[in-house]
Amino acid sequence: MRILREGSEGSDVMELQSTLRKLGYYSEAPDRTFGPEMKQAVIKFQTWRSIAPDGIVGPETWRALWPFLLGYDTYFIQPGDTFYEIGKKYGTDPQLIAAANPGLSPEHLMPGTKITVPYSYDVVTTDAGYTHEVLMRNIEGLKARYPSLAVGTIGKSVLGKSLYALRLGRGENRVAYNAAHHALEWITSPVLMKFAEDSLKACALKQPLDGYNMQKLWTDSSVWLVPMVNPDGVDLVIDGLSRNNPYYDRLIQWNGGSSDFSQVWEANIRGVDLNHNYNAAWEQSKQAEESLGITGPGPTRYSGPYPVSEPETRAMVSFTRSRKIRLAMAYHAQGSVIYWNFQNLASPEAKEIGENLSRISGYSLEEASGVASYAGYKDWYIQEFRDPGYTIEVGYGKNPLPISEFPQIYAENIGMLLYAATVQH
Repeated sequence: MRILREGSEGSDVMELQSTLRKLGYYSEAPDRTFGPEMKQAVIKFQTWRSIAPDGIVGPETWRALWPFLLGYDTYFIQPGDTFYEIGKKYGTDPQLIAAANPGLSPEHLMPGTKITVPYSYDVVTTDAGYTHEVLMRNIEGLKARYPSLAVGTIGKSVLGKSLYALRLGRGENRVAYNAAHHALEWITSPVLMKFAEDSLKACALKQPLDGYNMQKLWTDSSVWLVPMVNPDGVDLVIDGLSRNNPYYDRLIQWNGGSSDFSQVWEANIRGVDLNHNYNAAWEQSKQAEESLGITGPGPTRYSGPYPVSEPETRAMVSFTRSRKIRLAMAYHAQGSVIYWNFQNLASPEAKEIGENLSRISGYSLEEASGVASYAGYKDWYIQEFRDPGYTIEVGYGKNPLPISEFPQIYAENIGMLLYAATVQH
């Protein structure tokens, strides 16, 4: 982590602002800029942690911040401790402490035993730029707090970043959701991650979530989440182009000579639009891109040199085939619309499920047309399996949607995410 001080800018500043906000030291919405208010928040944190209060986030301050970035602490049991008393110290529900330490009997806590104690706030970052690093920290925090969460990788991006898959539940009814095929649409990644956290928390507390019995749901169903299909592109949009990027010169060329990728870049780091790279009417996608004047890599619509040419799409194809998925949803932005069909291959049952998704979310149910109707993940899934597959376009406006819209987007989608997990066909 780089040293941050007044005047610093970037997504790491935004993540720090989000964390200090959770701790009550910073009251403003995260904005990527380390200003005077941020300096005072850092000084307050440093004073609390007995660090020289200089307002500069250097190695010592980062070390002190690290548990709070992850969302949990490690604690050694003292004589006479109970989960209730430990929970009082941390402001944490004792049931969440028990969930983080399965196999440990609350009635027989041995002094000196190291345990995981969740902090009182939620882990997933929903008010700041959601980079691959933030995703990794959130996954680590969730796994520590909820060891029942299954975490794996399904492959790597062009630049070698892990493509993570999370599994909720152990039931036979298998569904899969993915997000951020398109770099500008990174707001969809925290949607899936927040869904994971809320589901795990509700199950641990034995509480319903949006009216659903989570313990029963995870007995009956398994939900696979791939929260960030295009991490290289997401980081390019949020953090900008680094000089050490091996595609530096080509990216600027592909971007029309501009080094600003924050408002235009949908593709992966090789300029391939991942949601036009699947082997489902891929040839028509190539013809459509030519009609748009697209002749090679660029910000959007370039379908690649051949179907499934990219490591990210290869990983998604292999993952989907190996998991025997019975329903899939691919998350995109924007339009507040659900696309449900591909070349009339979808069943009447898929349309009925789509109508229910539309009713729950308020999004319109439509069929894609033109260039948007070729070579996407949903298209390939329907073609390959003939099972219900959907593209969910969250929110409304111009990409990238501001993170301030996250609460409304999440409220519109949590019901769909839960309902789809219960559908059996």
